[in-house]
Amino acid sequence: MIQSDSSNEEEKNEAPVKAKRSKPMEPEGEEVVYHPVKMSRSDLYRPPTAEELNQLKETESLFHCSLLKMQMEELLKEVSLSERRKRQVDSFVQTVTEMLQTVPKSADVEVDDLSWLSDAVKVPFLLVPKTSKGKFHMVPPASIDLIGSYPLGTCTKPRVVEVLHPKDIINQRYPRKRALYLAVLLLTTPDKDTTSFSVRVHALPPPGFFKPSRFHPQRNNIRTEWYTGLKTILSDSSEPPTPHYNSSVLGDLLPRAHLQFLSAISSQCSAFAEGVALLKVWLRQRELDQGTGGLNGFLASMLLSYLLTTHRISNSMTAYQLLRNSLNFLASTDLTENGISLAKDPDSTAPSLSEFHRAFQVVFVDPSGHLNLCADMTACTYKQLQHEASVSMQFWDNPTVDGFHSLLMTPKPMIRTSDHVFQLCELVKLQSSCKKLNLLSELMDHSGNYVHTALPFILSLLQRGLGQRIQLLTHSLSPDPEWSVESEAPKHKAQPPLSFGLLLKPDMAVSVLERGPPADSPKAAEFRQLWGSRSELRRFQDGAITEAVLWEGESMCQKQLVPRQIITHLLQLHADIPESCVRYVGAMVDDVIKTGNKVPSTGEEESLLVVKSYDDLSRKLWGLEGLPLSITAVQGAHPALRYTQVFPPVPLKLDYSFFDQEKSCRSLVPKEGKPCPTYITPITVICHMEGSGKWPHDHLAIRHIRAAFHISMGELLKKYHNYTCRPCPTHLDVWKDGLVFRIHVAYHREPQVLRSSVNADGLLVVRDNEEAQALEMATIHKPLLTSTLHGLQQHYPCFGTVCRLAKRWLAAQFFSEDLTEDTADLLVASLFLQPAPFTPPGSPQVGFLRFLHLLSSFDWRNNPLVVNLNNQLTATDYTEIKNDFMASRESLPVMFLATPKDKKLSLWTKRAPSVQMLQRIVMVAAESLKVLEHQLMDGSQIQDVRVVMRPPLDAYDVLIHLNPKQVPLLSQAVDPPTVTFSRGIMTGTVPSSGGFLPVIDYNPVSLFLAELREAFGDLALFFCDPYGGTVIAVVWKPKGFIPAPFKTSQLSARSVQVNGEEANTIPNVEAILEDFQVIGKGLVKSVEARTEKWSFRYQCACVV
Repeated sequence: MIQSDSSNEEEKNEAPVKAKRSKPMEPEGEEVVYHPVKMSRSDLYRPPTAEELNQLKETESLFHCSLLKMQMEELLKEVSLSERRKRQVDSFVQTVTEMLQTVPKSADVEVDDLSWLSDAVKVPFLLVPKTSKGKFHMVPPASIDLIGSYPLGTCTKPRVVEVLHPKDIINQRYPRKRALYLAVLLLTTPDKDTTSFSVRVHALPPPGFFKPSRFHPQRNNIRTEWYTGLKTILSDSSEPPTPHYNSSVLGDLLPRAHLQFLSAISSQCSAFAEGVALLKVWLRQRELDQGTGGLNGFLASMLLSYLLTTHRISNSMTAYQLLRNSLNFLASTDLTENGISLAKDPDSTAPSLSEFHRAFQVVFVDPSGHLNLCADMTACTYKQLQHEASVSMQFWDNPTVDGFHSLLMTPKPMIRTSDHVFQLCELVKLQSSCKKLNLLSELMDHSGNYVHTALPFILSLLQRGLGQRIQLLTHSLSPDPEWSVESEAPKHKAQPPLSFGLLLKPDMAVSVLERGPPADSPKAAEFRQLWGSRSELRRFQDGAITEAVLWEGESMCQKQLVPRQIITHLLQLHADIPESCVRYVGAMVDDVIKTGNKVPSTGEEESLLVVKSYDDLSRKLWGLEGLPLSITAVQGAHPALRYTQVFPPVPLKLDYSFFDQEKSCRSLVPKEGKPCPTYITPITVICHMEGSGKWPHDHLAIRHIRAAFHISMGELLKKYHNYTCRPCPTHLDVWKDGLVFRIHVAYHREPQVLRSSVNADGLLVVRDNEEAQALEMATIHKPLLTSTLHGLQQHYPCFGTVCRLAKRWLAAQFFSEDLTEDTADLLVASLFLQPAPFTPPGSPQVGFLRFLHLLSSFDWRNNPLVVNLNNQLTATDYTEIKNDFMASRESLPVMFLATPKDKKLSLWTKRAPSVQMLQRIVMVAAESLKVLEHQLMDGSQIQDVRVVMRPPLDAYDVLIHLNPKQVPLLSQAVDPPTVTFSRGIMTGTVPSSGGFLPVIDYNPVSLFLAELREAFGDLALFFCDPYGGTVIAVVWKPKGFIPAPFKTSQLSARSVQVNGEEANTIPNVEAILEDFQVIGKGLVKSVEARTEKWSFRYQCACVV
């Protein structure tokens, strides 16, 4: 009898958690006083010892800094069991041992006769088939020993020869007797509650009881006639091999030998245990250590042992070096092609590596030479292991990445790691898959487990079909089932759904054409067999006639789901798995930004149209003749020109009957009583003029010159290209291709002029001011950011869609005023530029999940977020940014973003968010991530991803409900109403020039919000979803309700209260609520006061 320890607490194979600092033991009522340690001058300045010098040298050569070394040491302390816990485990194991030794003997019964067994306990084994030969009787265990990661000494195996027979390896007799033995143990041991530990009891045969040669991968130990119940003419030699069944039984013969082997290895390497602990943590964070076919702690120990015995690592290495070399080995060694063996001198009956490879997908042979330790591991799981090790090695030595946090502290669940995820829900359908794929012999080999039988073949099928579209195909590891002793063993269909992850190649995954071999090629038949009726002959422009498959997809959001079409088609065709059993969650979140009725779109096509129209306008501006000064640069400064506008502008054809016309200026005016016309956003373009001595040195004169340029530019565009233009002092609006471009003429020295002034003494004084900063932001920083992010979009096709999803969430949760569009774009850019420990997002959904994780988990208080645009920052720059940040932390924004052009000030977050708003953003992001990931991975939940876009309104004091008729962006709401309003738009071809100028940048909701903030900004905060929100939420400011001394100049929205000779003013909330309706007449439908906090605040203020 062997006991494998299992603790409910954090062990070496557990992922680390934040440890609580324990208080020192002290007598009750007494206070512990700490005194500083006094050291003599000689102790303070004594030279370092040889050991200390070695540690310093090791830190310098192995780690980026001493901090990483300390982090590793603290992690090892955290995941190790304390001495107190070890004593508790020892005591508990002793108690369990004493109970197991009281097992009584019983009489002989048939193995398939369960009538003698009490109804209180069920046999923990799925009896398929039900009949089996053999006798069984109960005897107490001869010895009880510990195995697993807890014990360090050697163990002796039990001797239960009386229960087993040498032929019990045939037809599942051994696993059935083992299950019966465990069932009787449960009947004879009294129930004892324990809250800290659990012990796994394994009933194993004595060493040498079965000959290892009987478990050769090419031998059969389950007879077809017994399994099927049908008469066959197969001889024993012609029976199909059962390598997986053989390995499962053989594995029960070797724990003692394995423990002795590992004990000998660990005694030679002092850091062995710590190295295994670090490797276990790394595996746990990647969900690779638990479940069937995973790299568990035992395999991790064996892997390190292999590296030590083959001298790939030395016994003197530290735990850090052991982990590094282990990952390097995994990344560079393909065990699916070239297996490895721990056996130095295997006996003559041991299989060769080639024989193991014929039976198993991954080969790692144990010291006996007979057992493949990775028998249950699929090739896809090992490829995932290789990929994760390779990614870890890539950022390990990168000094710009927090290697410790990325390597060992960041969890990587499948939904956040894979670009697309899908699930097979009704696993019982895999029975028909086994029949369709003719997998009877494999089904026998897996003892009827059709899930494990069909999985490798499904993976191989999908790998063939997806081909060059994916980098990696992963799957979830089936958990070891656990159930009550009073219940029957769970059936295979009771397992949770099988989850599959796809790591896409963005440039290949969206292709709608699968081009095959030429029609006369020998491979054409194989191509037709794979794709079935979807394959057809096609002639291409180069004259070739080949087999091809064409998938549906017009817009980019439809093309992103081409892998879904491939998967459902192949599973239905080859595995009899209907589409209804495939739950594809690759693009569920995208629905919140989808537009279009006939062809749904998430903004890619609309953004491309805007960029094309802008490029055409830019060329025409460069070609203008007749301007006093030449144009030196034309730059876009709008999110739509970098593909990140939540809902990009679309070309519009106006319905003139909906408007009144001002023919003098060729402009349209809204008609009274009509719904608010559609919102037309102006696309900002910065036009830099050349420097010249003709430019004045007065900022007012510069503005006049700019206005003159706007007039002249508008006249030339009208003359040469027939564009309808409207010049203004600050800009020029151009109506082109159904879009409005707002051109700002810029002079590069204007910010410097704004900073310069002459004092009373006639001296030139240069002082920074908000006006100059705002002008620099608009004419320099924003255009540069737009061009940089435009380039990032060309490299990562899903970057823009991730930005749109992130900003839609921020707007829906009322955070768009605190995290501006530019800030949100930079946050998303950091996910692509420094994705560690992930790879850059390959789909909008996974990018959005990582955005929420970044917001909720990043340490904004103690670290700057560095966005290395164009890879311009070096390791030295990172160090400089970090040092400057720590030195000036209190004066810097609460959210600090550093870029190559902004290392010290964080211009993008200078004004917002505040500390309170950042705390709320972090909290809401964490909750949204939790809810969304749970919903995406759990098909039993109500599938409504929009739930994370709906803000909780309970926390607000007042809700101002708006008239939907006057909300121009109503169709973009999270939950758009079924009733729509005509807003002056027609369908049809959009003219490229001419026509009347539409109503531009008119949004009553934003104008109303601006008025509210100007009038009542000292008393309340106002929040609204700018994309179709019909509610303005109000939160009263506590400071605004503190009674103030009476002043005639400060009576706005306040009432007077006289107490004796003292007169104070307090906000008049009733009048303010009435003002809300007066100011918003026609727009405000109702005002709902949800709380009366202001009365309590006033009472508290009076008490104070």
